[in-house]
Order: sequence, then C-alpha cells, then structure tokens
Amino acid sequence: MLLSVLGYNLACHLWATELRIGIDEAQRVLIRSVLYGLAILLFPLTNLLRHILLRLNQTMPGPKTARQRYLLTIIITQVLIEVVSLFGLAMFILGDGFNTLYIFSCMGVLGIFLHKPNSAEYLAIAAALSIENRQAT
Repeated sequence: MLLSVLGYNLACHLWATELRIGIDEAQRVLIRSVLYGLAILLFPLTNLLRHILLRLNQTMPGPKTARQRYLLTIIITQVLIEVVSLFGLAMFILGDGFNTLYIFSCMGVLGIFLHKPNSAEYLAIAAALSIENRQAT
C-alpha cells in the first residue's frame, strides 16, 4: 500500500503536465470539500468495520483458518484507507496542486499505519477458533 502511494506521487511529479486536465476552480473546491468530508468519515467507519470483522472472525463458524480470516480483514481495511490517498491523486488530475496531493497522501499513509496488521489481533482470532474447534469435538 505504501509503495502504491509512493508510486503515484512519483508519477505526479514526473508527468504532472500530462496528467492534469484542469477544471474550473469553483468545481474543484466543491469536489475537494466533498472528498475531505468523505476522508474524515472513512477513518472512523474503517475502524468500526475492522472491529466488527475482527469479532466476526472470532465467532463465525466456517472452514477458513485464522490466517485467511485475518488476511481478508487486513485487505478490506487497507483498501478502504487507500481510497483516501487516491482522493489526492484524483484532485491532482483535476488540476489541484501538490499540496492537496500531499495532504491526502499523508492521510492515507496515516490510515495505513493505523490499520496495519497486529499480531495480538491475529492470535486472538486463532485462540478463539481453537477453543471453538475443541468445543465442537
């Protein structure tokens, strides 16, 4: 995830003039404001979704292993937070400057850091599944 943020930031620096389409300032301000609002909402929603998914991983029956369940949780939360970084790329393409690109990129990197894999969460899922398997037999 971090490499993708770094990659499109680098692409914006190398091909800035080719990437920009430049729309009217008033439209960009409106779009930017909506995207900031969405980014602010995505942080707590992603945190809530991660909490729900972690509890479901521990309690839902099924053939998937703890590793598979936790990996899916991590992928979902990382992709949702990566969207915040992509808002910066979208605004840059629409004609905003590097400042907006950097702000959204930094917000995305912060989110990636906040939702990184945690061994305690994985171990809690594995322990809950092992207890469930012992009770089923």
